[in-house]
Amino acid sequence: MKKLLAMSTIAALLLFSGCSQKDPSIDATNESATESTVDVKDPSANETSGMDDTGIDQSGTEAGLDAGEATLSSLEAQLQSVTFDFDKFEIKADMQDKLTVNATLAKAGASIYNVKLEGNCDEWGSDEYNYALGLKRAKAAKDAMVAEGVDASRITMVSFGESNPTCTEQTQNCWAQNRRVDFKLLP
Repeated sequence: MKKLLAMSTIAALLLFSGCSQKDPSIDATNESATESTVDVKDPSANETSGMDDTGIDQSGTEAGLDAGEATLSSLEAQLQSVTFDFDKFEIKADMQDKLTVNATLAKAGASIYNVKLEGNCDEWGSDEYNYALGLKRAKAAKDAMVAEGVDASRITMVSFGESNPTCTEQTQNCWAQNRRVDFKLLP
């Protein structure tokens, strides 16, 4: 009986523990594809499509370039990443100005978009620990954005742990760049 109980316990532990994954899971329901396709048309077809020979239609937008996507990219380029100290998730005093700028942008120019906060870590620590730390960093940034007046329902969070480095050198400066939260806009 004891042997059966021990074997059942071991089997249950193996079943529930599973294997850790290096790839982060991203909520695909909040993110739409950002790539667009451009149809190459015959120049003689411009007469029926409303475009002239320069590729500009009668409304003034370029062929294949959506004005909304251009605005989204322009606004997203203005968002600044926030960095953190080693093994910490508290917002540093010198990063508060960046958060204020991001919150102001999210309230004004990007008010029609949702904001995705991507928590990242350096390579130190286990995968599980880094994913949890990345999520805590994203949560700290979300709390700061909400305190600045951004609606919490517009903010989503994801943790990439150590799997999304911006720098791959083995230096203190490089590791410091990887301890960050990136701000992205979602349509």
